[in-house]
Amino acid sequence: EYLEDVSKKAKSGLMFVKLVNPCSGEGAIYLFTLFEVKVFKEKHHSWFINQSVQSRGLVHFATPVDPLFLLLHYLMKADKEGKFQPLDQVVVDNVFPNCILLLKLPELEKLLHHVTEEKEIDNKKHYKYTLKTGNVNVISPVQSTAFFSGDQVSTDKEEDDILYAHGLISDYIPKELSNDLSKYLKLPEPSASLPNPPSKKIRFRGCSCRETHTV
Repeated sequence: EYLEDVSKKAKSGLMFVKLVNPCSGEGAIYLFTLFEVKVFKEKHHSWFINQSVQSRGLVHFATPVDPLFLLLHYLMKADKEGKFQPLDQVVVDNVFPNCILLLKLPELEKLLHHVTEEKEIDNKKHYKYTLKTGNVNVISPVQSTAFFSGDQVSTDKEEDDILYAHGLISDYIPKELSNDLSKYLKLPEPSASLPNPPSKKIRFRGCSCRETHTV
């Protein structure tokens, strides 16, 4: 509520809006154009900012997020009707009405082909969710760009990295899609005896903190 109120009063053009989180289905705060806002919070924490001390230990991170992750929620719901539809009929949400802002993102149309099939009906573009038949090679790009080196990389290391990458992506996609991706990559079933993947570490000048959610 505080961030949404700031966006109404600010003269800088910043706009904070609440949209559906594609993984949990609950509300989350986003900054347009399109950044995800995460909050780092610790008890009994303060920050030095210039010559003053900020007693509230909150730090807000605004990081870019692919709009397709947010659109998947609506595309998958519309796919149950089994027909092509214009996006303005797909991206509709009474709980999070600001979802229509996603349709105004200039780069969106160039990205849609990754997760949809397109048809033009009555001079208007219609879309249908088709990720499951897209035949996207997930493993090769990961191996070639992220894990390439002159020496042979161990299979265990690659599997660990792919498991970790799957965990990060799963924070942004529905549970059923995460399960489908796990099966496609032939990942092992999670075991209670296996340690959790290491959290990423964020360093600031003079301090450090660990995150438990993707930024």
